[in-house]
Amino acid sequence: MSNAPSTADLAALTERVQSSLARQGMMQHLGVRLLAVASGAVTLAMPYSERVAQQQGGFHGGAMGALADIAGGYAALTVAPEGSEVTTVEYKINFLAAFQGGELQATGKVVRAGKRIIVTTAEVVHVAPDGRRSACALMQQTIVPVPKTY
Repeated sequence: MSNAPSTADLAALTERVQSSLARQGMMQHLGVRLLAVASGAVTLAMPYSERVAQQQGGFHGGAMGALADIAGGYAALTVAPEGSEVTTVEYKINFLAAFQGGELQATGKVVRAGKRIIVTTAEVVHVAPDGRRSACALMQQTIVPVPKTY
């Protein structure tokens, strides 16, 4: 017997994440899009543009941190109780290399989901226009489920 979510469960998780992402004004402004959803994991992408660049032309660390934070947060949302949202309590990020052009992809994964605290990680990779993938940043995050207020 498999513990993998059913197709209907996966569709519901995807809708839960996509619906929330659509309400994130900052993510919309940065051009972030949803690539993949699974129970305990979410992958997002952010294209390079002047909106995410710093003065030297590379992706801004704040934009990288925001993408990692949202990817980890949505991974946590996939395991949070129905009818709740999640919010970040803290995160720590290591920037590994600077890039420009192409896009960043962040994959958030749940490390441990407790009743009160969810710990996640996120790997951020740069995808060059030719498809080459390079490590960009690593994040660890603490998240708490909160009541849905809308």
